[in-house]
Amino acid sequence: MTFKKSIPIFISVLFLISSAIAQTADPKAAAIADEVMKAMGGEKVWNNTRHLHWNFFGARTLTWDKYTGDVRIDVPKDETVYLLNVNTMKGKATEKGEEITEASELKKALEKAKSIWINDSYWLVMPFKLQDPGVTLTYEGERATETGEMSDVLGLSFENVGLTPQNKYLVFVDKKSRLVTQWSFYRNASDEKPGFTLPWGDYKAYDKLMLSGERGERDLTDIKVFKKLPQSVYTSFEKPTL
Repeated sequence: MTFKKSIPIFISVLFLISSAIAQTADPKAAAIADEVMKAMGGEKVWNNTRHLHWNFFGARTLTWDKYTGDVRIDVPKDETVYLLNVNTMKGKATEKGEEITEASELKKALEKAKSIWINDSYWLVMPFKLQDPGVTLTYEGERATETGEMSDVLGLSFENVGLTPQNKYLVFVDKKSRLVTQWSFYRNASDEKPGFTLPWGDYKAYDKLMLSGERGERDLTDIKVFKKLPQSVYTSFEKPTL
C-alpha cells in the first residue's frame, strides 16, 4: 500500500481513552515522553479534553467523544455515515445513503468504522499515546529531521496490541520545543527502511491542547475541540454543523 495513492491504516496501538504508564520504557525515553506530554498541554488538559473533530486527508470527517467512546464518521464520497461506540461496538451505519439493517453487514461496517477511528485518531493524537499499555518505548539517540532540526528520537514497538502489532515507529522530538516534528513508519519492526517519513507541523492551541495538522502530502484539517456537543451528533445520520 503506497502513501500517495491510498489512505493508509498503519496503526499498532490499542487505543485507550485514559493515560497510563508504558508497559516497557527505558528511563530516558519515558522522561522525553513526559516532556512531550507537557509541551502538548499536559496530562490534565488531555484528560479534560472531551470532543475532538477533524478531517482526515480530505476523505472523511470524524467526531469523537473521549469520555463516552462515541464516534461519528462521515465519508461524503461514499455517502456513508458510521455512528458507533468504540467501547461497546453498538451503533448504526449507512452505505450509499441507505441504512444498513442486516445484522452481519452492520457488524462488518461497525468493525470497519472502529479500524478507521483507530487509524485516523492516531494520526492526530499520537504524542499523547507514547506511554499507553503495550507500547515499548526506547531512546534511539539524536538525529536530524529531513528539514535539519536536531531531535531526540524515540522508538515505538508493540506487545500484542492493536491491529498491526508488527509495526514500528520512530518519533522525532524537537530539542527545543519538545514537540513531535516528524515520524517514520516501518511496516515490520525488522525493516531497515521506513515505509514513509512525514512531518508533524503547523501546531496550534485548541483550548490549551496543542495539535498538529501538517503531514506532508496530505494534511489533517478542520481540527476542532469542543467541551459540549449535542448527543444528536453521535446518534443522527443528518450531518451536524460544527
